[in-house]
Amino acid sequence: MSSGRRGVGGSRIGGALAAAIARSRNTEPAAAPVFSPLRALGRRQLSQVDLIGQSLSTVAPATGMIFIAAWIVSAEPGLGGLAAILGTTAVVVAVAYCITQFTRRLAAAGSLYSFVFHGLSRRATLTVGAALLLAYLGISISVLANSAVSLLGIGTALGIELPGTGPLLLAAALVAGTVAVITVRGVRFATRAILLVEACSLVLIGILMLAGPDLDGTGGGPAVSGTLPFLAMTVVFSMAGFESAAFFGAEARRPLTTVSRAVLVTPVVCGAVFVFAGWAAMSGHADAVVAAYFDGTASGASLGMVIAVKIGVTCSWLASTLGCAQAGSRLLLAMGIEGTVPRSLSRIHDRLRTPYVAVGWFTLASAIGAWVYLLVFVGDSTPFDGFVEVAIVTAYTLLAVSCLRFLRRIGEDAPSTTALSAGVAAVGAGLLGYLVLDGITHGLWAMPVAVLIVGVSGTAWAWLLRRRRPESLTTMGSFDSIETTDLLPGSGELVLGDDGRPQVVTAQSGAGFGA
Repeated sequence: MSSGRRGVGGSRIGGALAAAIARSRNTEPAAAPVFSPLRALGRRQLSQVDLIGQSLSTVAPATGMIFIAAWIVSAEPGLGGLAAILGTTAVVVAVAYCITQFTRRLAAAGSLYSFVFHGLSRRATLTVGAALLLAYLGISISVLANSAVSLLGIGTALGIELPGTGPLLLAAALVAGTVAVITVRGVRFATRAILLVEACSLVLIGILMLAGPDLDGTGGGPAVSGTLPFLAMTVVFSMAGFESAAFFGAEARRPLTTVSRAVLVTPVVCGAVFVFAGWAAMSGHADAVVAAYFDGTASGASLGMVIAVKIGVTCSWLASTLGCAQAGSRLLLAMGIEGTVPRSLSRIHDRLRTPYVAVGWFTLASAIGAWVYLLVFVGDSTPFDGFVEVAIVTAYTLLAVSCLRFLRRIGEDAPSTTALSAGVAAVGAGLLGYLVLDGITHGLWAMPVAVLIVGVSGTAWAWLLRRRRPESLTTMGSFDSIETTDLLPGSGELVLGDDGRPQVVTAQSGAGFGA
């Protein structure tokens, strides 16, 4: 009896499909086809490996291993250090899970900025946009400046002394120019190049930590604060950008699946290598690597090891610079499409299909910022890093709140996602409160000022747009949508609704539903 029912149902489905295919052959092409706002980027071209490479390169885990190991060598926190790394990793993975609630449903070029719009107000969305822009630009400035320092450090190890700030500024400019050329060259070329570079750096640093020589009296590395919250913020800063694969939803194959995997896998991998670095530092295996990087041959390390460490870290800095340029340019592209920034930033190269104008401006801003960084913050980057950390935590906190409201609005909230999102939002808000209180208590005003600036940025931006470009506030939240060519001819017609978003109108009734 049941097999008969399946047979009847199967014949009905087969008949309907055959009728739809026959109807499609006799249907004229749409007179006014509708295209995705992100079509010019070149849809469906990035693989799972490309996306993971993008996220890993932006994080630059090889450099994170060095600095986390240096902190543990200097502060000697014991098992509390490993616990802090594990706990922070768990929080970042929870943030990643909140992000995947959007990446499983939307493919966008604006990442968190585009996602938050679907759960919070326009002012909150602009706050996240400003925070993301400050975070990625700040990370890009930092890694670009460190790339220049590290490059000249290789020359110093080889006996080539280039004194003064001129060579540093020139090296930063050369790195920025190289990054801009590679980024404009093409997204697949860039993601595969940075994955190869970062993978080699990670393997090299890992091997040196395992098999490096023991040095008597090794204590190299910067002097650090002994508090575990400082280590937690260092881990957060070291994982910043783990979600950068979400900027490439429109360019990914099967984006709702592959982007989500990349966002979840990256913090897990980074957390694992950071725990390994912490263990290596506690057991003494990382001492030689840390000393070789910070003190060179003066630490007692061989010239070969010093050069190997510096090359590995330099390559990781370069890969991170490239990853930031790719992600930051997509953020500017999404904003340019909406009109919340000058629309010229939405221009895409006809042949290479990359946002070349956004790439140019982002790398130029990074180069100028790197020059300022090298002149002002190279000795003590704590205020600069703190500002970037505040921007990152703010963006993740608002994303978690948006996740709560978004899932509730579409009726897909569950106790698990509600608890996780609320927990992330509470941790983020608590961390921001701690930074403000700690800064006021110790007279370190950079943190409270950073929280204030990032907090009011969305309100100020919205006020400016209402006065200068009010129509942009109605076009926010752009994401990759279906096109006329994605529909079977004759099954319906794709039209733009009153809000400018595509809607499918059925051929039989004329009724429409959002795409």
